[in-house]
Amino acid sequence: MTILPLVTDQISEGYVILITGLLIVFGALVILALFFNFGLPVLLYVYKIITKRKDKKISEIKVEADHDFTGEIAAAIGAGIHMYMNEQHDFESAILTIKQVKKPYSPWSSKIYGTQNRL
Repeated sequence: MTILPLVTDQISEGYVILITGLLIVFGALVILALFFNFGLPVLLYVYKIITKRKDKKISEIKVEADHDFTGEIAAAIGAGIHMYMNEQHDFESAILTIKQVKKPYSPWSSKIYGTQNRL
């Protein structure tokens, strides 16, 4: 009695792998879309209930003015930023020098010894 190896069609295996991969990817995308559409608002609502904070509108936030911050300070900060931004750039010449480096032969890095099958 001889046992024949199981021969399967490689093309049909490829289709199975393709369909499985597509189902996994698109299933994950659908799950993420459902989570962001429905799950995230629920979590934010629960967070708001737990913290019991009232949402503030932008018009309700009071702006506190710092009376110690004068125009002189703003001018000094602006001048410092201007000087920093102008010092960043180096002005170099556009001369390009290319030197050819001669590498010594080394049999350790030679590829021809790895191409032969030596048994």
